Amino acid sequence: MKESKRPLLEVKNLNVSYNGLQVLWNVCLKVYEEECVALIGPNGAGKTTLIKTISGLVHPDNGLILFEGRRIERMKPYQIAELGIVQVPEGRKIFTKLTVKENLLMGCFSKSRRKKVHQLLEQVYNLFPWMKERESQEAGTLSGGEQQMLAIARGLMCEPKLLLLDEISLGLAPILINRIYDKIREISNLGIAVLLTDQYATKSLEISSRAYVMESGRITLEGNSVALRGKKEFEKAYFGV
Repeated sequence: MKESKRPLLEVKNLNVSYNGLQVLWNVCLKVYEEECVALIGPNGAGKTTLIKTISGLVHPDNGLILFEGRRIERMKPYQIAELGIVQVPEGRKIFTKLTVKENLLMGCFSKSRRKKVHQLLEQVYNLFPWMKERESQEAGTLSGGEQQMLAIARGLMCEPKLLLLDEISLGLAPILINRIYDKIREISNLGIAVLLTDQYATKSLEISSRAYVMESGRITLEGNSVALRGKKEFEKAYFGV
């Protein structure tokens, strides 16, 4: 991790409501360049809402979201993606009737990325060699784990500075979860900052440098990932023990 004085992403006192019901309270969070940060907590904690707010799919009631020192909380999703924040959504949401390669090309939505399409494809194929071999296969015929990896690879085609990974292990077998976490570690080693949410707390803490715990729309615990694993407060917040 290359920690600079100014965070790559900074969320300050963020409050978010859905239909008049508040779901996030005064959330504060930082991600530095080349850093992998875990956002963990039970179902309904507000993790996905926070990710959607950062990526522009939800607008906050108040609070700030700064990316490279620039306010983005009122920008449209495509503008935020152009800046380098790319979300891989919960549930993968790949295009099942398109081929593997066609799904990847959907990540090159801007003119600047389309000019680099061959370079970006090469990077993705180096990371996921099986995609090159099966680039003509219909994406809907892939296994759940392969579809998740394809969704991540499609996000990389957007050339992110910060990759938002939401509930990455949802519905997957443990052996596939391990493979996906190995790939996330490789992505982080490429210098891409990662903010990931997952219920698989132990694995998230293994690959991240820092972590935040969310409960009922609030950040209740934060700190070094290794240190958090041994804290009774973490076990109580996450496991209820």
